[in-house]
Amino acid sequence: MNAPILTYVTFLPLLGVLAILFIPQRSESGKNAIRWVSMVISTLVFIVSLRLYFGFDPEEAGFQFIEKYSWIPSYGISYFMGLDGLAFWLVLLTTFLTPITILSTWTAITKRVKEFQVAMLVLETAMLGTFVSLDLFLFYVFWEIMLIPMWLIIGVWGGERRIYAAIKFFLFTAVGSFLMLVCIIGLVYFHNQQTGELTFNLLSLYNTDLVRIYEILFFGAFALAFAIKVPMFPFHTWLPDAHVEAPTAGSVILAGILLKMGTYGFFRFAMPLFPEGSAFFAPLIIVLSIIGIIYGAMVAMVQPDIKKLVAYSSVSHLGYCMIGLYVLNRHGVEGSILQMINHGISTGALFLLVGVVYERRHTRMISEYGGICRPMPIYASIFFLITLSSVGFPTTNGFIGEFLILLGVFQVNKAAAVLAATGVVLGAIYMFWMFQRVFYGRVSNPKNEKLKDLNFRELAYLLPLVAMVFWIGLYPNFFLSKMHSSVDHFISQVKISSPASPVAVVEHHASVDKTPLDLDKSAAKE
Repeated sequence: MNAPILTYVTFLPLLGVLAILFIPQRSESGKNAIRWVSMVISTLVFIVSLRLYFGFDPEEAGFQFIEKYSWIPSYGISYFMGLDGLAFWLVLLTTFLTPITILSTWTAITKRVKEFQVAMLVLETAMLGTFVSLDLFLFYVFWEIMLIPMWLIIGVWGGERRIYAAIKFFLFTAVGSFLMLVCIIGLVYFHNQQTGELTFNLLSLYNTDLVRIYEILFFGAFALAFAIKVPMFPFHTWLPDAHVEAPTAGSVILAGILLKMGTYGFFRFAMPLFPEGSAFFAPLIIVLSIIGIIYGAMVAMVQPDIKKLVAYSSVSHLGYCMIGLYVLNRHGVEGSILQMINHGISTGALFLLVGVVYERRHTRMISEYGGICRPMPIYASIFFLITLSSVGFPTTNGFIGEFLILLGVFQVNKAAAVLAATGVVLGAIYMFWMFQRVFYGRVSNPKNEKLKDLNFRELAYLLPLVAMVFWIGLYPNFFLSKMHSSVDHFISQVKISSPASPVAVVEHHASVDKTPLDLDKSAAKE
């Protein structure tokens, strides 16, 4: 019960890295041994992480499983980890998706297998460390480490334009990270000036009082780093290139987990550290989120490449997460967090499904397919179920997340809710139109007549995702119950030091800036 479970979960993948380094990959048996070690270790990480579920107290609003040790005491840096209801499911999503992704690479990655599996396991450690770090220096270390293996996965195992996509991904992320680092140092400096305490402890820094102009500037820098990672419109241009050129496993991890680092950064760091800055930028973020929802859906609609279509759908879906987060009521925030999980499952499954036919045909162009439900009926059935999830069909996970978000937005701004809801309609159009062109009709291309249906290994990594689609869709309270206390605490934490709530501040700024965000006064009072 007193074991440092977060340390075990975070660093256990590195044991797999250590074992893999001693396995030669000259022969096929050596490559398979490397794959098995990676698979077994990542599965073990998931099993160990289940201890978090059974030990987590949903009534506790604060952090649990706390681990704190002095690291660099002269600079106030500590090894400080903890978990609350906001990050709980993101950690389990990471440990759940990683073995599924590794299993999908069995035949897709045939060159530099050792290096690829090492990159995947290091990436898992970095992602988990980012979600549980409560020291800003420790968080930043994990945040930057995470960039390197993903950059290598795109640049080494990607498509024809992989170098361009990898460099673009690196530059966008690095610029945002640099600005965030400057503001972290500035925040620590001001905290030290006020209290005489030199620390990177996030819980202590929450209590730092900054003048309004610094809150706005610091929030802007943090928000830029996280907006690039989400990615929000108009910082999304790196995403389609990265997704299209990355191998299937890279796209799954990128969409399923890495993009959530951006939304996670907003509710863990940017919003509670700088509530006045958050309120100042709230109208802009809400407007950009709505633009991203509609723009992402409309651009996805005209894509000739299935993978690029799914990539642009991420811009649209994550727009919902951001607008739900910024209405600052329980429906919106819980819907936002649940939709992050839903997006990881549904979009991750879509990328895996696209990878299945790409391995068989080596093309992702919609025009190259048609009528493939006949040679691949099981594949078509699973693709259809995941499509329903992506468009938010009732009884699937996508419906619950989007419904809660739209309900939360409607309580604050009816016009914004109506505009955001158009993304649901557009999503159904581009997903069903793509499905119709790929699966229905006659088999016009002779190359598709003898396509093999899903094998046992492919079913093994797809069926757990299908199960999650309906588990969340039919019994969402199993997941939402872990969030209630932490979400309520987060909402109260982000309230600025004035009689009004953040929603009222958004209303004030909306009226001053003459933006179309006439927030309901009743919701503001609530």
